[in-house]
Amino acid sequence: MTHHPYADRVHFVVELATRLHTYGTTAQRLEGAISGVAARLGLRCAPWANPTGLILSLSDASQPDTFSNSTHVIRLAPGDLDLRKLCETDAIAERTLRGELDVSGAVKALHALDRPAPRGDAIATTLSFGVISAAVATLLRASVADVAVAGVIGLLVGLAFLFGAGRPRWSEAMELLAGIFVTLLAAAVATCVVPLSLKTVIVAALIVLLPGMALTNAVSELTSQQLVSGTARFAGAVTTLLKLAFGSMVASQIALLLHWTPMDYRDVAVVPAWTEWPALLAAAWAFAVLFKAARRDYALVMLSAITGYLTTRIVGLWLPGSAAVFVASVVITVLSNLYARRMNRPGALIRVPGIILMVPGSVGFRGLSSIFEQQVALGLDTAVQLGTILVALVGGMLIGNVLAPARHNL
Repeated sequence: MTHHPYADRVHFVVELATRLHTYGTTAQRLEGAISGVAARLGLRCAPWANPTGLILSLSDASQPDTFSNSTHVIRLAPGDLDLRKLCETDAIAERTLRGELDVSGAVKALHALDRPAPRGDAIATTLSFGVISAAVATLLRASVADVAVAGVIGLLVGLAFLFGAGRPRWSEAMELLAGIFVTLLAAAVATCVVPLSLKTVIVAALIVLLPGMALTNAVSELTSQQLVSGTARFAGAVTTLLKLAFGSMVASQIALLLHWTPMDYRDVAVVPAWTEWPALLAAAWAFAVLFKAARRDYALVMLSAITGYLTTRIVGLWLPGSAAVFVASVVITVLSNLYARRMNRPGALIRVPGIILMVPGSVGFRGLSSIFEQQVALGLDTAVQLGTILVALVGGMLIGNVLAPARHNL
């Protein structure tokens, strides 16, 4: 691959790094992938990735090792996971390194990924908000009313995000406004319509917005010595939690000022135990939509999410919660790495959906909500629980990578 002009090789590396960042790749995986590709292209590359940008220092490996010939500073928005485009980007890089695509053709193929998504995808994503909210309420063994209200409010949150896409000021305040809206609406229904478990409904309706995956990725980056990126990502996740929890607290105070008193929730029948299975199936489908998986990968993504959940449940019959999360994380990581090596595709197709139902976003939300409600001791206890789950989840991923090394960094 070194016969291509230096400028073309650099252009390809920059475009590849930009798209890997945009499609939600963590810092250590992105830097490892880019360094490997650059070496195959006859380039020296010193990448530096963080949640909001890239710095790439590149030079020709055939020339004396002095100073970098070019340095690219790229400002980017935090990446949003897109499994389909991540797989397509990986396939383009693989074809290029095998010589099936020249560098200029690879750059054109990467640019083709920027085409706008069909409108049907936006509708399906909006619908997935409501499906996940209703499914989570069912998995938490709430009442029929809780499930219905959580699903409807979750769908409304999805519509709000669809409306706010492309509107920067609306997007910046979205989590705060969502916390206020969800809590007020749930309180109004619980006061005037039907008894509700308010905390369950609020958590379920906000579940898609909770930054559990961001917290997990942040700790994963910190354990990989990506200290700047991990700290920045962790700060961003905590800021999102603060906005959601503060918005919920503001709405609670408004409800108190309006003298809203929720109906008595005692003796309310919960959903039957068998509903857990259709709820799990529905949640798995919704996560496949939310992660923007390709249609042909839906079954794989759904199976991964179900496997992670069932492993946690089964192991949890004998071990405490954090230990069950650790074992399930090891299992999912091993399976994802074996799949990546066997099929020569990104292990993220199994790894990300496999751990999504274990990430502790709701725990962090409950902890901050307790602190805002002046229940400091309860909030600190919940924070310790959050840390325990995060360490167990990331520790399982580290052990899984030792037991079955990945094909490459994706």
